[in-house]
Amino acid sequence: MAQVLLQHRLDALGVGARVRSAGELRGGVAASPGSVRAMAARGLDLGDHRSRTINGDEVGAADLVIGMARRHVREAVLASPEAWPRAFTLKELVRRAKAIGPRPPDQPLSAWLDLVGLGRRPADLLGDDPADDVEDPIGRADDLYEATAAELAELVERLADLAFPPPTTTSHRPASSSPTITQES
Repeated sequence: MAQVLLQHRLDALGVGARVRSAGELRGGVAASPGSVRAMAARGLDLGDHRSRTINGDEVGAADLVIGMARRHVREAVLASPEAWPRAFTLKELVRRAKAIGPRPPDQPLSAWLDLVGLGRRPADLLGDDPADDVEDPIGRADDLYEATAAELAELVERLADLAFPPPTTTSHRPASSSPTITQES
């Protein structure tokens, strides 16, 4: 859900980024019916989505790695240790970004992420914490999928507004050379 929500939001803003999803599931698994229904209610299609297993090379090449839970960030960093400075849970990233403010249009994303992550330690992501983790509704009732979808939509909106502010001189923002990765369970 996070992947399609983020891609949709960035496309609407004219950000030429590629959002990819990978996680703990074996590759090729279809999106859960609850996820498909929650996204369809927002006019977004997850029908063709298939899971992909996390890959260290892809994580290492990504400009930004976003996990839905601390365990996802830990897995991403284990797969590619150099990704640590640009690997966050979605909630952590939004919270930290809000504290430092929007990225200036002329500031590289990597420089802004350095500021967002200032003072962070890997030990900060030990264990699970509802302050950082988006609850996974897998296998549960549709109302929980809807609640998760609503939470993700709000977080994605806030992230996009902070990380990709409106440009000052052009109406289209160029694509980054690496994909953005959202990591889901």
